[in-house]
Amino acid sequence: MSFAGPNFVIAIVALMTVGWLINNWIRAKHGYPLEDEWGGKTALTDGDYPEAERKIMLLSNENETLNGKVGRLEERVAVLERIVTDKAGRLSEEIEKLR
Repeated sequence: MSFAGPNFVIAIVALMTVGWLINNWIRAKHGYPLEDEWGGKTALTDGDYPEAERKIMLLSNENETLNGKVGRLEERVAVLERIVTDKAGRLSEEIEKLR
């Protein structure tokens, strides 16, 4: 293979272009800002990915639901810890009071 001919330069330019295209495709797919030919960044606007906004809204709702469940479970664990650490006599007295 001859490195002195114009075909080698064309091959390098083609490889660089393909690499740049693949890089931008991956960045766009994952929502990162895109790179232009001068190395600057082009940020995406909010309306570019409506499905991402919907997904964020669904995840936020699920997060609120799970936070509520965790809060209730923490309360239950606190009650169970109090029951376990209390003296047996006091626990039986409270049970008798409830009857």
